[in-house]
Formats: sequence, C-alpha cells, structure tokens
Amino acid sequence: MMASKTKLSSLRILFATSEIAPWVKTGGLGDVASALPPALAQAGCDVKVLTPAYPAIRSAFPKAMPWLEVPVLAPQLPSARLLRAGELAKGAELILLDCPAMYERHGNPYADSHGHAWSDNSLRFGLLSRVAHWLSGPGQIPDWQPDILHCNDWHTALAPAFRALLGGGAPTVITVHNLAFTGLFAYDALHALGLPAHSFRYDGVEFHGQLSFLKSGLQFADQITTVSPTYAQEIQTPEFGCGLEGLLHFRANALTGILNGIDETVWDPSLDTHVPLPYSVDALEGKASNKAALQKRLGFEINPDVPLLGMVSRLTHQKGSDLILETADRLIAEGCQLAILGTGERRLEKAFSDLTHRHAHKCMVLIGYDEALAHQIEAGADIFLMPSLFEPCGLNQMYSLRYGTPPVVRRTGGLADTVVNLSPDTLADGSANGFVFDAPDAASLLDAVQRAVAAYRNPTIWRQLQRHGMETHFGWNNAAERYISVYQRALKN
Repeated sequence: MMASKTKLSSLRILFATSEIAPWVKTGGLGDVASALPPALAQAGCDVKVLTPAYPAIRSAFPKAMPWLEVPVLAPQLPSARLLRAGELAKGAELILLDCPAMYERHGNPYADSHGHAWSDNSLRFGLLSRVAHWLSGPGQIPDWQPDILHCNDWHTALAPAFRALLGGGAPTVITVHNLAFTGLFAYDALHALGLPAHSFRYDGVEFHGQLSFLKSGLQFADQITTVSPTYAQEIQTPEFGCGLEGLLHFRANALTGILNGIDETVWDPSLDTHVPLPYSVDALEGKASNKAALQKRLGFEINPDVPLLGMVSRLTHQKGSDLILETADRLIAEGCQLAILGTGERRLEKAFSDLTHRHAHKCMVLIGYDEALAHQIEAGADIFLMPSLFEPCGLNQMYSLRYGTPPVVRRTGGLADTVVNLSPDTLADGSANGFVFDAPDAASLLDAVQRAVAAYRNPTIWRQLQRHGMETHFGWNNAAERYISVYQRALKN
C-alpha cells in the first residue's frame, strides 16, 4: 500500500552507522552521519541515529540513559542495551548500542592501535546490523515505528538481508560511501549471525566463497544510493566495481547517486574561528594574511608570490599520495611550497617525512590530524591538491572551493561532479572553478598543477576562479530532499 502524502512529509527514519563525527570518524561516513540526519530533520523527518557506544562517544555523552534491553538475537551475538544520548539536532536523536564486550576497545572502530582488524568484526558489526533490523520492527520502540531503515556501508549492510531472510523490519535503503570495503568473512559467520544456510548462494549473501556484508545489502536493500552521481555510474564498471559491478548494473533501477553536502556553518571562511583572519568572497584580501600566517607556522619563506600548495588527506594509494611523491621534488624545484597534513600507510608516512627532510623550509608534511590546522591549510593555501585514483564523493574539494582555494583533482567520482576544469570555454561562461586531469599518473598531475600555477600568476583569472568557487553552495538541504525521494521509492516498493 502506498504511503500517504502526509506520512511522506514526516517520515520516521532509523539511521544506522558505524561512526559519527566528530567523536568517531575514519572517513567521509562519519561526516555524513553527523550532517545528513539533522538535515533530514530540518526537512521534516523524525530521525533516530543508531551507532555503537565506543569509549570516545560514551565519554562525549556521559549522561546517556538506559532505554531498551536487546535480547540475544543470534547464536553468537551477545545481549546488549540501548542508551538515549540526546539530540544531535531538533528532530534527530542519538541512540547508542551499548555492549562493552564488542565496542569498548582502544583503536579505531575497525582495528586496534597497530592497525590490525579486530578478529571478531563479523560479530561486532553483525550485532549492529541485527539490532538495526530488530529495532526497525513493529513494537520495539515505544510510540515510534520507523518507516525506513537507512544503512551505511558494509558495517550495517546485513540489515537488509536480515529483513529479507528473517522477515519483519522496515523497508531499507543502503548508502555506499566506499565500495572498496566489502566486509568479507568466512562461511562460519553465517551460523554465528543467525543467517539461514540457504542464503549462502550467488543471489544471497555469498561472494566468492565468503560472506560479504556489503554484497548482502546491495542484493536485498529496497534502494541503493552512492555519494555522488558519477560514482553511481563508475561502480557499474569493472574498473571501479570491485567485482560487484554485475549486481549493481542489474540493480541500476534502484541505484541513485546523491552528492554529499558539507556543513557550511563549520566550513565558512567568514566565520571560521580556526583561522587567523576570517574573510569572505567580498573581502578576499584577508586570504593573503592567512597564507602569511601558515607560511610562518610551517617555517616557510613568507612571500605572497610563491604558490603554496596544500593537501589534507589520508596518505594512501587511493588518495593519489604516490602521485604527489613522484611530482613533489619537481614542483618544489619550480618554486612551489608544499603543506601536507594526514596519516595513512606506514610506507607513505615515511616517504613524506623523508620529503620534508629533503626540502626544509619549502615542504612540511605533518603526520597526524589537527582540525585547526586543516582549516588553516584550506584558508592559507593558494591551490589544493586532491589527485585521487577514485573518490566516491570527496569533501575537501568542496571545502577548498568555499575557501577560495582552487583545487587540482582527477576526474573521478564526486570530484568530477564538483570541479570544473579551467578552459577558454569554462572561463567565458563562468563555470570554471579548478583544474582537472584524467590519467592516473604523475605526468598528468604535474601538468595540471603547472596549469594551476600559471593561472595563479594571472590575478584576473584567479580572482574569477575564487569567486565562482566561493559563491557555490554545497549545503545538505538539496541532498536531504533527494534522500527523501529515495525513501519514498523504497516505501512504494
């Protein structure tokens, strides 16, 4: 039965996620989980966000109150309880899945402090998926019945399979933030999680002889979304599909690409308390002061004419870190300064540290994460580097555009959807806002950066690029409306 118009205007959404910024974050999922539910609430939805009670989030919400007891839901899943932590925003409430044996650990949500994945991740996130499914069923939440269960990435992707195979629960939507992480586990996990043996087949939860959480969600969810329109097309191809392109192509009618937004109150150069001097599109001269402050902080020559290249990123192959390393010596020799902030693969961290030692006072790579410094790099750099080999959405290119720091990006995923390459045509029609290259190699990146530096030396062109980027809005309102449309389609199904 099709839901009424009144019901659709006030949908009740249970949003299940393995992380939520700023308390627990390893990538873009954490940012989306903290921003999309409040945007949905502002659009008229009633939202509850379910996430594990990790130590960091328990510390952030010490007054979280016991709410519901969760029974044993599968042979090897422990009992748990749910805590009400309070409002993220009006109309969006945070619910914590409290199970110390599963979630009270040091390290990030998926691995220990040495980077080794927890051996029981199938149980940890099987529990999260199973509780999400259980909680979305009738009568579990007093006076509140979810219309939609919104799952995110592999960590909650078993919930649609539980609904299809065990029955009950609300219609499901799954968002793929990064298809490269599929949640693969041995066959034994099937029984431990309470999944029927007959589900272990090609049109069920099986993927190349293993149980795949993400494949299960893609198989059984009512609707599938990705975090940009281009990425939704890319993952239907062998190059980006991670072996799931056939299933995604088969389910193309249920697949929608929705570009992520950014929090425009946090990422606003005119209001930013992290930067030495806030500035705006109508007062861009303030950006020069932020550049000088960043040069001073990093021990660089304070010179407004030297192009300062910035990057805030995970130091991984996927993010194009190897391409940066291949071009850095040449760019510095050509007169650029380089400021990089990030953590990642040990070999890359060492290579970037060596780069700093080779180019004292011209290159600084800071291994770690510093929120204030991330803002200062966005504000103080002239050009932002984001040469990802693939990028489902990307957020830093949108931050850079807002801060008048034209980005250099590879044409992939959300980067292709947000950055318009400077050319005579795009300069004439006013759409240009950055620099785009295609081939995933160092020569193409070097050419794009050299084009950016040449444009930087033309103040008229550069100011036009800055203004166009800063005047573009990337807030969550449009994305929230598109998600509501997806929820409506799930309910019709």
